[in-house]
Amino acid sequence: MSVFADSSALVKLYADEADHELIRDLGALAISQIARVEVPAALWRKQRLGELGAGDAQTLVEEFEADYFGTQGDPPRFAAVALTGGLLDSAARMCAAHGLRAYDGVQLSAATITRATDPSCTTFAAFDGTLRTAAAAEGFALFPSSE
Repeated sequence: MSVFADSSALVKLYADEADHELIRDLGALAISQIARVEVPAALWRKQRLGELGAGDAQTLVEEFEADYFGTQGDPPRFAAVALTGGLLDSAARMCAAHGLRAYDGVQLSAATITRATDPSCTTFAAFDGTLRTAAAAEGFALFPSSE
């Protein structure tokens, strides 16, 4: 595994946002368990804003959940990092060190835990500028390399 993806990147797997084709070309992804909440919330928000119809939003959420949990025929697409007390403690420190929002701290903490477990995970995929800056400060290569 070489890429950790935050929710701003994961949404692009399902919704046709700018740069979605870049994310869809990635292989295996590590993610934080918090994406289980963030990605469906973002897709339903698109429906409320009129960017997606209700049926389309439901379909995209179901596709995400199939990727997250796996199906009878396919394993999960993602390696999800569990939310533990240690991860949340680290996230609190990330928020203080980098001025991050709470869930962004969780994302970055999950990425650092992933890298500690799998040293080949050196790339962080995100589209939030503050989170990208923090990930770079923590030594991650950024994907896409320029936004």
